[in-house]
Amino acid sequence: AFCAMSAMAADFTGTIMDAKCSTNKAMRDNAACAEKCIKGGSPAVLVTDEGKIYKIAEQDKVVAHAGHKVTISGTVDGDTIKVDSVKM
Repeated sequence: AFCAMSAMAADFTGTIMDAKCSTNKAMRDNAACAEKCIKGGSPAVLVTDEGKIYKIAEQDKVVAHAGHKVTISGTVDGDTIKVDSVKM
């Protein structure tokens, strides 16, 4: 119950990328690379404009948005977002 109280619903805006390339700023606008790497098994992550990288609990909700800027509504636990919805 304590963990549930610490998780606050919020909106997170950034680009859906693959974990492998997420630390390379030059790759942020490369949708084709993100799509290819995610399909190849690299987990999808959200990279904010400030460069913060969030893991995503529900991969199936974000893989269609690879390489795109989105706003994810959900709760964050540590560095992982539990996705409620995704908007372009």
